[in-house]
Amino acid sequence: MLDHQPVTLVVTILVACLSVFLYIKVPKGFFPQQDTGRIMGGVMAAQDISFQSMSDKMQRYVDIVMKDPAVDSVVGFAGGNTALNQGRFFMMLKPLEQRNVCHTQHFWQRCAVVTADDVINRLRGQLAVVPGATLILQSAQDLTIGGRFGNAQYQYTLQSANLDDLNTWAPRLLQKMRTLPELRDQNSDQQDKGLQAKLIIDRDTASRLGVNPTTMDNALYDAFGQRQVSTMYRPLNQYHVVMEVAPQFQQTPEALQNIYLRSTTGTPVPLAAFTHYEPSNTPLAVNHQGQVPSVTISFNLAPGVSLGEATQAIEEAERTIGFPPTVAASFQGTAAAFQDSLSSEPILILTALITVYIVLGMLYESYIHPITILSTLPSAGVGALLALLLTHNELNVIGTIGIILLIGLVKKNAIMMIDVALDVERTQGKKPVEAIFDACILRFRPIMMTTMAALLGGLPLALGRGTGSELHRPLGITIVGGLFVSQLLTLFTTPVVYVYLDRLRLALRGGEENVRPEPSSHGTARPSPAH
Repeated sequence: MLDHQPVTLVVTILVACLSVFLYIKVPKGFFPQQDTGRIMGGVMAAQDISFQSMSDKMQRYVDIVMKDPAVDSVVGFAGGNTALNQGRFFMMLKPLEQRNVCHTQHFWQRCAVVTADDVINRLRGQLAVVPGATLILQSAQDLTIGGRFGNAQYQYTLQSANLDDLNTWAPRLLQKMRTLPELRDQNSDQQDKGLQAKLIIDRDTASRLGVNPTTMDNALYDAFGQRQVSTMYRPLNQYHVVMEVAPQFQQTPEALQNIYLRSTTGTPVPLAAFTHYEPSNTPLAVNHQGQVPSVTISFNLAPGVSLGEATQAIEEAERTIGFPPTVAASFQGTAAAFQDSLSSEPILILTALITVYIVLGMLYESYIHPITILSTLPSAGVGALLALLLTHNELNVIGTIGIILLIGLVKKNAIMMIDVALDVERTQGKKPVEAIFDACILRFRPIMMTTMAALLGGLPLALGRGTGSELHRPLGITIVGGLFVSQLLTLFTTPVVYVYLDRLRLALRGGEENVRPEPSSHGTARPSPAH
């Protein structure tokens, strides 16, 4: 390549531009989606559902899930942290090798790996047949960021001191998000449509019949409040005796017509004689964040969609519906941590490059030679980003760690060549072109040995298929791809960059400079030729 220096220099510049272009275009993510063999789920039912109906729906969900060939066991229970119309699911999948689906094609057998996300996607349609409830599944992850827990993996929270504005705009945003193709399983924790039966008392009639409010309170609590009336003692245990009406008389508000109260005269008086009930809506729960009322919308990602694409789509949807200034919206949990990492990622890489430049500048006592060494990094970045694109992976935190590691792994090729080239120039009096050529010949074998050792060491990370291997796979992919491409290019581009930058160094100094003459065998020195 030293015979075609201009062409090689153009290739080096194009590789640097390509690395920037690929960094902009590659999908961004936070942490890789793992298959840990565990799936969690949340059930959201109608807000006016009874506990008995909720239990029936949970059983139907369990029956549907257990029919899936990849599911090993299921545990579900009704009743959430804040409302009775919620439920929780925990599923254990069979080992990965037992989930594989194999088909015989011609004379060979082809097997497809069934991941936890594949199980969720094929169960999504089957679970939709249960009316009045929704089961949303998400794969359990080893690493979770943020303290929020929702029915889906990512959360978007609305906050407002005005509860009416919050109740108005949260459903609108949820409806808009359900139209976005980048999202799945959109749901809200807004619980403002519960039913209550409000007992209206005709106080004049009650007073005339000799019934006071205390008597009514005691009678209603005796019937529906589970009053403890006694304790049964046994040699090894004790049991509380709870009084209430039979369960079959507790299911409808019409049960109030069967309640009788004793008046001040001792005459039984039916409760329906001076009361009636009115149904109305009431919030089952009002969530708060930072002492401000909030509504959290949870969502999962569609297959093949990165978290960066989803957050951009949500922010665009928020702008289109025109939120009032009284409602504040922000990502929470993992999505919020992703946005923070995305904003600091370029600064992190730039800081690492500046640190390397300063250290190399002090080592070589030069402003130019560190640039020669850093010129090897764009090819490594191109290889890492191309490897992520070809394997359909995102640039996430683990991939970024791999790129930062590449800075240390790749620049050692240029360091070994430049060290030898500078030594040859100073001791043997050769020109930069001859010196860098000799350095490439002398350092070819150690460069290949160290690169292959690092590349082969990253292959198990890139090719691993064990449980949870998705977490470290981007690290191996970026290391292998970056080292492979950089090894193909840096042996050709680094000598050319060295020669051009050496010419720039001499031009900045105002002319040619003589190098130290080569010592002769008799201990005398001969003048060296000018560069």
